[in-house]
Amino acid sequence: MHVQSFLTSRTKIVDRALGRYLPSESEKPATIHKAMRYSIFAGGKRLRPVLTLAAAEACGGKIPAALPAACAVECIHTYSLIHDDLPCMDNDDLRRGRPTNHKVFGDGIAVLTGDALLTVAFEILARAKPTRRYPIATQIHDLAIASGSRWLVGGQVADLEGEGRKLRGDDLKYIHRCKTAALLTASIRLGAMSANATPAQLRALTTFGQSVGLAFQVIDDILDVTQSTEKLGKSAGKDVASQKATYPAIFGLDKSRSEARRLTRTAHSALKVLGKSGDTLRALADHLLAREY
Repeated sequence: MHVQSFLTSRTKIVDRALGRYLPSESEKPATIHKAMRYSIFAGGKRLRPVLTLAAAEACGGKIPAALPAACAVECIHTYSLIHDDLPCMDNDDLRRGRPTNHKVFGDGIAVLTGDALLTVAFEILARAKPTRRYPIATQIHDLAIASGSRWLVGGQVADLEGEGRKLRGDDLKYIHRCKTAALLTASIRLGAMSANATPAQLRALTTFGQSVGLAFQVIDDILDVTQSTEKLGKSAGKDVASQKATYPAIFGLDKSRSEARRLTRTAHSALKVLGKSGDTLRALADHLLAREY
């Protein structure tokens, strides 16, 4: 499989669906809808929704059935970035190669844009079709838990509280499991649920998501200290400047790269139950390990 062509084709499908699901820029109040679309369509990897679609296909499902979940996770991911970039959080001026939402629309509208994207995510997911094993309530519950105070929001809290402090490796892993791996895992699980995955398939994909999610964040930490702002599309070196704990800061670059490779191997092993159907997910895991931005 050619990974880049797969990413490009699935990203186009997701973008078209997001365009349908989100309110138009002309709908009142226009400012909030412009701000929502500004950040959603600012580019980005669309990693989470692509993994949702890939997980659905790996379990024998169809793309249309997985699209509501794919779009929902992208809305939640984008909301989290908007809030992360605020002056009261990471205070970033650049995201996905463009000025951050609050730099364009102001802090107040940026907060409300994040709120609106978080809310519309569940509106979109509520449109999904239930499967025999997974009613819509189960799918919504899964995403809500991953996005809430135990995981995504909790990870951001721990990240904020850890700034300027000397954290241990276990503390850092906790932050990354919550802040990055949880939503990525939910993306994959929701794709599997849309395809009525068997319990064994769902367990395997959960392990895959947790491992790939952590590997993704380890690589992100490495890129923050090895790549330029232009390459990343966001401010490079911010983790060091804000005295954040990162894998390279705690473990060093060589051990961090080794950990990312180990996690990717674990992800591969988890897919054995899927056989050849897991080949696309294996290729995506390898692609994420080798990425440069």
